[in-house]
Amino acid sequence: MSVPSPRMETRLIHAGEPEPRIRDAVVTPIFQSSTYLFTKESEYHDIHYLRLNNSPNHEVLHAKIAALENSEAGLVASSGMAIITTALLTVLKTGDHLLAQKGLYGGTHDFIVKDLPALGIEYTFVSIEEESRWKEHLRPNTKVFYCESITNPLMEVGDLGGVAKFAKEHGLVSMIDNTFATPINFRPLEHGFDLVLHSATKYLNGHSDIVAGAGAGRAELIERIRQKLNHFGGTLDPHACFLLHRGLKTLAVRVRYQNESALRIAEFLESRPQVARVNYPGLQSSASYPHAKKLFEGFGGMLSFELKGGADAAKKFMEKVRIPLVAPSLGGVETLVILPAKTSHSALDVNEREELGIREGLIRVSVGLEAVEDLIADFDTALSP
Repeated sequence: MSVPSPRMETRLIHAGEPEPRIRDAVVTPIFQSSTYLFTKESEYHDIHYLRLNNSPNHEVLHAKIAALENSEAGLVASSGMAIITTALLTVLKTGDHLLAQKGLYGGTHDFIVKDLPALGIEYTFVSIEEESRWKEHLRPNTKVFYCESITNPLMEVGDLGGVAKFAKEHGLVSMIDNTFATPINFRPLEHGFDLVLHSATKYLNGHSDIVAGAGAGRAELIERIRQKLNHFGGTLDPHACFLLHRGLKTLAVRVRYQNESALRIAEFLESRPQVARVNYPGLQSSASYPHAKKLFEGFGGMLSFELKGGADAAKKFMEKVRIPLVAPSLGGVETLVILPAKTSHSALDVNEREELGIREGLIRVSVGLEAVEDLIADFDTALSP
């Protein structure tokens, strides 16, 4: 009789853990050592040395992240941008061309438009909804199709399965930032993607106390990225590894609660006359709903909305709200509100933001673990004249 594969909740707790346990410790300890004994001849990247991303803390995390994404291998890095930039520079070289989804996270957008051209790498931004036009942007030197499962800050979800299929048909490496969805709601590799990336600072850790990145995919591709990361020095500190390891164990219960709360808050906001627009893929009124309903097991804990009074009304709302903290980042236990035009997308000029639909009065909400009834009551008060 075959043994069924463990479900997600079980994998979060037990996948990747050392066997036997280290000195019988239930929790993997922090290996606060930069240097390890050299016990045999080895290839440089296999020597046990902290900068080479292979301490016991790293190895446990790599195995656990691979299990969560149903991939051959996993990798952690010092930040989300460290894993994103290293992955792109592993696959792309001078003379290559990149297809990228319009409306990416501001840091990724900035890297693509400012840093890649300096390295002789070209790019084209394409609409995730205009699949019929993707082919016309292909070039003989196109190597990568890069997208996000849920975009920041407009929470758009496109035909992600179509992206993976298109990339495979044309010999491209498909990369997706799955930070907002998390493997609880969506596992891109199961839909044909080559590489999934995360800012582990957010939901994977979930407690607003570290900065980290993570990736998963084919063993050969992950090993190439790890070796590039070794040269760049983007190693995650052992203590941060320990905290990420701990945070991952509660990922399922956190994200599922945040899914429920975010949907209720989005429905509340959509019912209020002061609100001009709510961006949340779980709303049936959202253009992203058909794709999100088909692909996702939950719609995530992120939403954004605009008030009819524009920037002035948004400013007043931010001043009046009491439970959420006004702070950047996302995915923690506390609810955060922020104006993307002033933070995550401030590097874009006004015209670029307007073209993407990121106006000065757009408010982004990262829903935490507070009682949703308290959050809705607080939002209701903040929206009142």
